[in-house]
Amino acid sequence: MHDSGETKTAPIEDVGILILDHQQITITQALIAKLLANNTAVITCDHTHHPTGLLLNLDGNSLQSMKFQAQIEASIPLKKQLWQQTVSAKILNQAALLAIQREPNKYLLNLVSTVKSGDPDNCEAKAAAYYWKHIIPEFLEFRRERYGPPPNNLLNYGYAILRAVVARSLVISGLLPTLGIYHRNQYNAYCLADDVMEPYRPYVDQVVCQIIRGNGRFLEMTLNMKKALLAIPAMDVQIDGQKSPLMNAVQRTTASLAKCFEGKSRKLLYPTLE
Repeated sequence: MHDSGETKTAPIEDVGILILDHQQITITQALIAKLLANNTAVITCDHTHHPTGLLLNLDGNSLQSMKFQAQIEASIPLKKQLWQQTVSAKILNQAALLAIQREPNKYLLNLVSTVKSGDPDNCEAKAAAYYWKHIIPEFLEFRRERYGPPPNNLLNYGYAILRAVVARSLVISGLLPTLGIYHRNQYNAYCLADDVMEPYRPYVDQVVCQIIRGNGRFLEMTLNMKKALLAIPAMDVQIDGQKSPLMNAVQRTTASLAKCFEGKSRKLLYPTLE
C-alpha cells in the first residue's frame, strides 16, 4: 500500500524475498504459509529498519534427506578445499572492486596465490584488513564494525539481504543452512549461508560505494538508499561465463555446492566481479 492509497499486486510465484520493514505491517498466517510453500524468504525488520529475522521453507527440496546426509558426511579435507575456493573467489572479487574504484589491488592478487586448503594462514583476514583500508574514502575514517557509524548501517542492510538470498537458495538446493564448511558458531542458524555469501559481499560493497559517491558524509538510511540496496538480488553478475541476476547466480552456486557434497563435482561455482 502506497501513501496515495494505490494497491499493487504481484504473483506469489515471482516473489523470491519479502522484506517487512514497517512496525504496523500485518500479514496473515495463510499468506505466510503460501510464501514459504513458494520458497520465498521472509525478512522482518526492527524499528531501526535493520533486518532481524528470517523465515524459510523447511522442506524446500524433494531429495532433501539424501542431500542432508551427503552434507553431514562431508569429509574435513573436502570442507577445507571448498573453503579455499571460497576465500580465493572472495579475494579476487575484492581485488576487482578495488580496480574499478582505481585503488591499488596488486597485494590482493598476490595474496590469492598463497591461499591454501582450509586457509590456515588466514589470508581472508589479511585481505580484509587491506581491502577495508582502501575501498571506503578516507574522509569517512571508516572501520568495519557491525554497530559502528555509517556506512556500516548500509553494509549491514545489504549483507542481511544477501544472507537471506543465500539461505533461501541453500534450502532450495536441499542443504542445511546451519551446517557450515568453515563458520561453526553454535548460536548461528545460518553458518553455511555465511560461508557461501563471502564471495558475493563485494557486490554489496559496490552498491554502498556508489551510494557514498552520491551522498558524501550524509549516510543515514534514506528511501533511495534502501531502494538501491533492495535491488541487489536483481543486479547482473558474471558466473561461469554467463551474465545472470545475482539471485540466479546464488542458486547456481548452492547447486554446485550440493554436487560437491555428493561427490559429483569438485568445483564451487562463484561469480567474478567485473
